[in-house]
Amino acid sequence: MAEGHRGGDWYDPKFDANWYGAAMAGLPRGAYHFWYFCRPAMEQVSWFLQHVPYDPYALPPVLDIEWVDSKNCPGHPPREVIISEVRIWLDAIERYYGKRPIIYTSISFYNDRLRGAFPGYFVWIASYKGHPVVRDPSLRWNFWQHTEAGRVAGIRGRVDRNVFNGSIREWQAFLQGRLRPES
Repeated sequence: MAEGHRGGDWYDPKFDANWYGAAMAGLPRGAYHFWYFCRPAMEQVSWFLQHVPYDPYALPPVLDIEWVDSKNCPGHPPREVIISEVRIWLDAIERYYGKRPIIYTSISFYNDRLRGAFPGYFVWIASYKGHPVVRDPSLRWNFWQHTEAGRVAGIRGRVDRNVFNGSIREWQAFLQGRLRPES
């Protein structure tokens, strides 16, 4: 996943090199957008569309939505406002790229603001303190980020490490766009 977008005010300077480098290496690639609560959804959609090339073979776009304390954007909007704005972003991005985005979040944010709001979407859970099922047995998840301090041969520094909740056959179906999340 090539990270590169934070709500419309930051673009990873390595995004283009990573995006095109991954394609040249034959690796699945996708883009990631970090939600900013103080910017309207359509402004965030425009930012994403300006920076992420259309590629029918790319992984689905990812929307990272979680609480982040910020002097420039204080407060926590209510569930109804978040759901309404996020739905605008998800629908617009799906229309343009032709793939339903993945929702990346923490267990606490999911339970507090998203649970039940977006059936039919893949959910990617960040949970560094334990397996998602142990922390919340009722949670439906498709991807699990279990550390942000992993190591990968050939990469300097620490990286996020993730697992897919499914079989190899299901992973292949996901990569081909044929796997649908459980509702």
